[in-house]
Amino acid sequence: MDEHIIQDDDDEDREALAALSSIPPPQLKIHSYSQQLRATSAQKRYHQVRKHSMDDIPKPPDHYYNNDVSSDDEFFPYSSSSINAPSAEEYIIPHSQRLNQNLSLEGCPDDPRHCHPLPEFIAAAGNTSIFKVPKRATVHPARPPCLELRPHPLRETQVGKFLRNIACTDTQLWAGQECGIRFWRFQDAYEPGLGAKVRRGDEDAAPFQESANTSPAMCLLVDSGNRLVWSGHKDGKIRSWKMDHPADDTSPFKEGLSWQAHRGPVLSIIMSSYGDLWSGGEGGAIKIWPWESIEKSLSLRPEEKHMAALLVERSFIDLRSQVTVNGNCNISSSDVKCLVSDNVRAKVWCAQPLSFSLWDARTKELLKVFNIDGQTENRVDIPSAPDQPAVEDEMKVKFVSTSKKEKSGGFLQRSRNAIMGAADAVRRVATRGTGAFAEDNKRTEALVLTADGMIWSGGTNGLLVQWDGNGSRLQDVIHHPCAVQCFCAFGTRIYVGYVSGMVQVMDLEGNLIAGWMAHNGPVIKLAAGNGYIFSLATHGGLRGWNISSPGPIDSLLRSDLAEKETIYSRQDNVRILIGSWNVGQGRASQESLMSWLGSVASDVGIVVVGLQEVEMGAGFLAMSAAKETVGLEGSSIGHWWLDTIGKALDENTTFERMGSRQLAGLLVSLWVRKNLRMHVGDIDAAAVPCGFGRAIGNKGGVGLRIRVFDRLICFVNCHLAAHLEAVNRRNADFDHIYRNMVFSRSSNLLNNAAAGASAAVQTLRVTNAAGVNAEETKLDLAEADMVVFFGDFNYRLFGISYDEARDFVSQRCFDWLREKDQLRAEMKAGKVFQGMREALIRFPPTYKFERHRPGLAGYDSGEKKRIPAWCDRVIYRDNRSGPVSECSLECPIVSSILLYDACMDVTESDHKPVRCKFHSTIAHVDRSVRRQEFGEVIQSNKKVRSLLDELHYVPETVVSTNNIVLHNQDTLILRITNKCDKDKAIFKIICEGQSTVKDDEEVADYHPRGSFGLPRWLEVTPAAGIIKADQFVEISVHHEEFHTLEDLVDGIPQNWWCEDTRDKEVILRVIVQGSCSMETRSHQIHVRHCFSVKTVRIDSKSNNYRKGRGGSLHRSELQQLSSSSDD
Repeated sequence: MDEHIIQDDDDEDREALAALSSIPPPQLKIHSYSQQLRATSAQKRYHQVRKHSMDDIPKPPDHYYNNDVSSDDEFFPYSSSSINAPSAEEYIIPHSQRLNQNLSLEGCPDDPRHCHPLPEFIAAAGNTSIFKVPKRATVHPARPPCLELRPHPLRETQVGKFLRNIACTDTQLWAGQECGIRFWRFQDAYEPGLGAKVRRGDEDAAPFQESANTSPAMCLLVDSGNRLVWSGHKDGKIRSWKMDHPADDTSPFKEGLSWQAHRGPVLSIIMSSYGDLWSGGEGGAIKIWPWESIEKSLSLRPEEKHMAALLVERSFIDLRSQVTVNGNCNISSSDVKCLVSDNVRAKVWCAQPLSFSLWDARTKELLKVFNIDGQTENRVDIPSAPDQPAVEDEMKVKFVSTSKKEKSGGFLQRSRNAIMGAADAVRRVATRGTGAFAEDNKRTEALVLTADGMIWSGGTNGLLVQWDGNGSRLQDVIHHPCAVQCFCAFGTRIYVGYVSGMVQVMDLEGNLIAGWMAHNGPVIKLAAGNGYIFSLATHGGLRGWNISSPGPIDSLLRSDLAEKETIYSRQDNVRILIGSWNVGQGRASQESLMSWLGSVASDVGIVVVGLQEVEMGAGFLAMSAAKETVGLEGSSIGHWWLDTIGKALDENTTFERMGSRQLAGLLVSLWVRKNLRMHVGDIDAAAVPCGFGRAIGNKGGVGLRIRVFDRLICFVNCHLAAHLEAVNRRNADFDHIYRNMVFSRSSNLLNNAAAGASAAVQTLRVTNAAGVNAEETKLDLAEADMVVFFGDFNYRLFGISYDEARDFVSQRCFDWLREKDQLRAEMKAGKVFQGMREALIRFPPTYKFERHRPGLAGYDSGEKKRIPAWCDRVIYRDNRSGPVSECSLECPIVSSILLYDACMDVTESDHKPVRCKFHSTIAHVDRSVRRQEFGEVIQSNKKVRSLLDELHYVPETVVSTNNIVLHNQDTLILRITNKCDKDKAIFKIICEGQSTVKDDEEVADYHPRGSFGLPRWLEVTPAAGIIKADQFVEISVHHEEFHTLEDLVDGIPQNWWCEDTRDKEVILRVIVQGSCSMETRSHQIHVRHCFSVKTVRIDSKSNNYRKGRGGSLHRSELQQLSSSSDD
């Protein structure tokens, strides 16, 4: 075709496109022009040259059509018998969104196409199965209303600052983070956020105070006895922090006593029943820091802190070395997972991934070692971890050997061999990984002591195991097939946090009471305080759940908060540009990229670009299949494309690149305008191969997921199966991608600080892949608020010849061609892209062209003469379940398409690039304002207050005596009686302090040990438990003479012969609460140890419960007494 004809074609293109906006809008629905053609010229053949073009299609109006049809398919079937029947190509006209200028809109271009929404086609079957639009509500209907102490921060704002653990005092909630410690005061829990006064991610959090920067905090411990919070850190140090800080002091608070406890991270710390601090670290290291040395160090002046640290460091007791004989250690060398103090029986539990060790808190003796199945072990054999490097070597060998086979088979044979070798390597690695997971899914993740004195452990397979105080396995249950991450016990309830984001509530017998999805990420810590169970998610979000939930209070809070929607609801507008191009292994000029993207990006806030066939060589495909890093890090050509597109978008000045993902020849990347950046984050990536054996990435999908104004949007770049007849394969490819796309963080997207959560997500998916109930796992794409699919879908035109298609294209009769579109037919039948939307196609088919030949004359005219087709498409779904929906918290994203066209002047590939511009209105919640409203409802609603007052009920109890005198080896029984005939009473006994009695019988000041621990000469058993209604429990109070291991410093005896013969006195406090009570009552009991025989006046009741002296009662008898109760 000569140059003149090409010029004519180009002129016609420009005239046709310019005419799209010249027709005034109609008043009612738009119908296809093809229907009118049939009515006037029914005798004409469908392929006859038509006398109309796209000039005849009117501009859409600025309002929704009234459409009461509830069918999934928004088309009416064509009927020749009814003259008023709608066309089979009826389009839904989206509502004209508010186009006010805001942070992501810089104004509306003069071209009317940029200002008015285009008509859209809606596929069938959108309200079925996994393709249902996710339900949204003003207040989440499937979980209790919560106190959002710290709303979900964007992950990118938390790099190096993630919260990792929490603990509650009576008045505060403390959190350990990767850069130090912070705390919230409960009295400020409902206050508005500090906004710009704090760093990004904390703007909407309740007011808090923060420490100076430290090494990442790995664990926390509350020491109420000394008003301290202890923290274990990644640098191996243990630090103390004072609870009492001035509320008006905004400067970072500083640590108190600190010392080097371990060479590696301090993984867990607890205070034993006797006030000693126990710490666990890597390699199974367990150390004890005696309270006596800690107390002395705390008493030193700040300028003596070096001396104080040295004093504690030298006092440690290494338990691992004490149970090692001839190089054989009785406990595992795996890292300590968690320590738990059994204050009921004065024991300490140490949990490691596949074993437990049980210790006496007083004598520090090892009592028992047993595995996760409850079998006692004399020596723990460490199961060897899967040899991962060997797997990688095996892959390399396999790949090399395959690629070096004899070359007599030619290029195709060698390519096939390389691809099959890579696929085999992928399968072998997958099989090996499954075996490793089968071993890992038994690992212990969490441990907790409950009110009845039982111990519960949770594993990576969701198994919950109940143990008695002696380490005997009692029962196991599974209520959720995901990994357990944490526990919390309060009253007669046990709270369990899972990697899926689920929180479940059980009773003390392990029966499931309730459960709800607390977070959209793993729940890593739970803590009880101020009437709430606080849950910390891996992303840093912190929520409080009322201790009575689920219950009547939930419906009251939910209804009141829903009524206040207008107070805390906000709406923002964002424009999104999607670009898709099959580059055919070529490269583009800067002019082409500017024509495609740069020319229409001036008013958009987000740009997403998807490329296909970036690289397609057999060797590259095989390498991509065998090595995941090719996708995570990208190839050199992929990086060239990213850099070149970045230049066209004025990257680093106007836009910021947030992330990308490559799968062989597929590449997707996302840019955000800088003034919108603070509202966009949490970027995750995913890839699903659909090529040979579902393992090769020549076909498949790559996706990015982001959070915009707290709403999830997914972008998926696809390249589906080729060839005209492969319609079913293309449908299957889409279904495979939709069901299997799992978003997770990768190293090129995020700092490695959040790597642990990424592993947790992978564990969740593997568990559910072979888990108990796959239905419990919701698909990532199905749960997003908006999903955009784009790419080379490869759907062709059917029932039409090459010459006929060329004729229709040259005449711009695209409405007729659309009736021959495979994708449109499959969507209408509900077989693919179910329920999704596409704008009216007003551009020529984008495939197949001869390279570097402009205009419509560039269509393939070679030997094959491939029929032109709309292979390259953009299809989406938002929160609308029907054609008409207003944006609200129930329908938080409502989008319309302002631009949908192809760049016909770009000639570097056999495909033309397409672009689609969305205008999205996003409804979201001002979390700070809603927290204020939540507090207002809590404090002002009389019904809510009445229900909360019921939580202050404490059963009436009495104790048998308030004074106890013990001589050497003496034992007395203290009886606690529950006078209530309806509710259980939960008790615990603490020691408020010890004092030495002077010769004049005057008692000196009382000094508490760590966490109100007991003195070493006193045994109280049981020190905690449950008293049933109208029953009592007997507590053994025993004096024990014993020289313990803390008399050693660095293994040297320290004056053990200097015995203190003075009388001592302690104050025991019996603290009582109800089964679900925020209030406590207490009884005070004075216990004196008389070293010498002397006459002491004691309460007469005390004598009635004296059982003997001089150790006349054996320990087993005392245990029987402690568990006895009235009939």
